[in-house]
Amino acid sequence: MSSVPLSATGGSPAPLPFASYDLWQSLLRHRDRLRASSIRALAAADPDRYARLSVEAEGLLLDYSRQLLDAPALADLLALVEASSVPTAIQELFEGAIVNGTEQRPALHVALRDTGVGPGTEPLHLGDFDVRAAVRTERARARAFATSVIGGTRKGATGQRITDVVNIGIGGSDLGPVMATEALKSYANPRLRVHFVSNLDGVQFADTVATLEPAKTLFVICSKTFTTLETLTNARLARRWITDKLGPNAVAKHFAAVSVNHPAMDEFGIAQDVRFTMWDWVGGRYSMWSAIGLSIELAIGPDRYEELLAGGRAMDRHFRSAPLAQNLPVLLGVLGVWNRNLLGCESHAVLPYDQRLHRFPAYLQQLEMESNGKRVRRDGRPVEWDTGTVIWGEPGSNAQHSFFQLLHQGTARVSMDFLLPAKSSVGNQASQDLAAANCLAQAEAFANGHSLEEARSELHAKRLEPARVGELAPHKVHPGDRPNSILAFEKLDAATLGKLVALYEHKVYVQSVIWDINPFDQWGVELGKKLADRLAPAVKGERAADAPGVQALIGRLKRWQGGG
Repeated sequence: MSSVPLSATGGSPAPLPFASYDLWQSLLRHRDRLRASSIRALAAADPDRYARLSVEAEGLLLDYSRQLLDAPALADLLALVEASSVPTAIQELFEGAIVNGTEQRPALHVALRDTGVGPGTEPLHLGDFDVRAAVRTERARARAFATSVIGGTRKGATGQRITDVVNIGIGGSDLGPVMATEALKSYANPRLRVHFVSNLDGVQFADTVATLEPAKTLFVICSKTFTTLETLTNARLARRWITDKLGPNAVAKHFAAVSVNHPAMDEFGIAQDVRFTMWDWVGGRYSMWSAIGLSIELAIGPDRYEELLAGGRAMDRHFRSAPLAQNLPVLLGVLGVWNRNLLGCESHAVLPYDQRLHRFPAYLQQLEMESNGKRVRRDGRPVEWDTGTVIWGEPGSNAQHSFFQLLHQGTARVSMDFLLPAKSSVGNQASQDLAAANCLAQAEAFANGHSLEEARSELHAKRLEPARVGELAPHKVHPGDRPNSILAFEKLDAATLGKLVALYEHKVYVQSVIWDINPFDQWGVELGKKLADRLAPAVKGERAADAPGVQALIGRLKRWQGGG
């Protein structure tokens, strides 16, 4: 690991915004000192390294002993957290302060999972609006609706029981619910199947409804504004599918919606009693805790969904109260800053060793990249340091046989999180033990590598000719020093999933505060939407596109459509 990380504007690493000169210089010295060593050497020199660089809290164990880091460097990173006023920012988040400056809003997704009463759940007011009371009311409505569908008392237009639910949404209205229902499939009700449609091209919708019966199908449309192009396009396809089979009066029995646009829902035909609310202080990527999670609740039942909320709430309490050195979101946040800004890792792989979490990396892609993919500070000035990280990943066993080659021996600089349950999600402990062995082996290999001397010794032991050993040994070298952490837990259940999601949400917030950026807006999403609205008439042939090159390409598409 010899290349020098660059700032957002080129050159050597730019000092982070709230680091004093002395603190930043100290962090640079730590970086240079540690890069002159290795993770393997650090572990050999400190038999207690695991104890020093691991924290267990709320049923999660974070082992970060395979990071290119030691206690003195960590102390300065935690000093950076203090200098950045992260503790104050944490309290502001939970107290409803305006943390989304560009839209002048709080970000109170944490209130969505804080639905209890008693000490610590006193009213939270935004002006005259009691946030917790509103959340409790909407939570009760969603629970009652889910109970009626699951129990069979809410039926379709022909009086038949609902057997299939189709969630229509995109972005945060799809990724969170998909991820959670897949992760918690072990708890799914076998009498109610839940499906998801998000893509605009019509293929996903056609493939989904091909196996469904209209009289037994309920659609849940998730769009805060009820104007999102992709969601409304698929919703209209669903409406036509229902009305063609059951007539227009069936819409009220076969559709529910999560939105605030009542005129649009009136026009569509959504019944008044199956409209569920979102609030502008909930960003889309943080919305699975709201009524957007209705499809999760329908899939696993209200009691399990409450356990999911409780898991998130437990991580919230930990985030607010744990000392910085034992605070899991703070530690994940500073590890990310260390790897991104000091060690130059531009991407971060999330590698779950449980197939149930196969959509978790995709969920984190939106959470982290939409939140912290920013180029200006909170006050609008350009950043002078790197922000955000490219998030990607796959379940570990499959990943080992695809992209792990690049991680082990390629030139890309990538940090990693391994997610490791102790118990099998499906009762097959023997297979899970093999998965765990693979996870631990890969983490060790990434950290420690395989030296040229070790490669030569291994080849000599196979009685290869010396010339062949010299030819082959360089190809078997693994440089090591690939920074990685293991996030272990007992078993993937609803409460654990809630803790994991909230953990990464808070990690993102910690990093945003250190980088002085707003993680709660997403203006980068809007430009493409506006251009698509302008180009849609051109693609339909109603007018010419503004750009000649685009119009020429549209012409070629039209000729193909016509068989030319």
